[in-house]
Amino acid sequence: MLPTIEINGSFYSLQRPESYQLWHDETPDDFVFAVKGSRYITHMLQLKDVHQALANFFASGVLALRKKLGPVLWQLPPRMRYDPERLDAFFSLLPRDARSVRALAREHDERVAGRSLLEPARGLRIRHAVEVRHPSFVDAGFIDLLRRHQVALVVADTAGRWPLLEDLTADFVYLRLHGDKELYASGYGDAALDRWAARINAWRQGRQVADAQLASPTAARRGRRDVFCYFDNDVKVHAPYDAAHLAMRLGIPTGLGPDDAFARGVDADDIELAAASYKST
Repeated sequence: MLPTIEINGSFYSLQRPESYQLWHDETPDDFVFAVKGSRYITHMLQLKDVHQALANFFASGVLALRKKLGPVLWQLPPRMRYDPERLDAFFSLLPRDARSVRALAREHDERVAGRSLLEPARGLRIRHAVEVRHPSFVDAGFIDLLRRHQVALVVADTAGRWPLLEDLTADFVYLRLHGDKELYASGYGDAALDRWAARINAWRQGRQVADAQLASPTAARRGRRDVFCYFDNDVKVHAPYDAAHLAMRLGIPTGLGPDDAFARGVDADDIELAAASYKST
């Protein structure tokens, strides 16, 4: 069984506490869920005037994952350009701990009335990652902004369609592999998996790879990092097999076989398949 999955249904609509509770209860104690932020926030509001929408999102049941809540992914639309003031304001709103997420969630409106969960686990830590898809984000100022807010820049392999940047901006790395030759469809061969495994090992150990594609000339602070890696190339059902093959290269046991592609207890309509989370410790 893979040790982490990216919940994708939360991008399309607010989920319910009972769904998150089920996912929590039917996975092992050390399982981690990355949760994709609402497209209402990222694509419709485009990060502008989003305080209420953020409150509803975090009140909708996400907190039922408790200590299994991993990074929250904010995927920006391809049309959205780099706007430092808007991004700075958005990052400043993001809750990072139990106290701040409780205060934010309690400001929800009637959209989640009667179907909310407002009490986070004690000691909860929330980390955030952002995936960009407009070339204007290839900007050293953007990297500085991410580092100041400790938001991870998603390393996104999109078959060359959108920027692939490998600047390290937080204490973890969030990697999304959408297909290296055909977006969402192509599988990863041995050479490609070897290359990503080498990168993951370097990031885990606090190093940057020599051929990293960077937006900023300023080197990241050295330090061991957790690495979360997810495959989103499942049009032709490559994701579970690529995930297992990458995990094996990193010594991560999965138990995945051809008839065990999805983690038990998780609805395949609501997730994107993951490789694994690689802890730095």
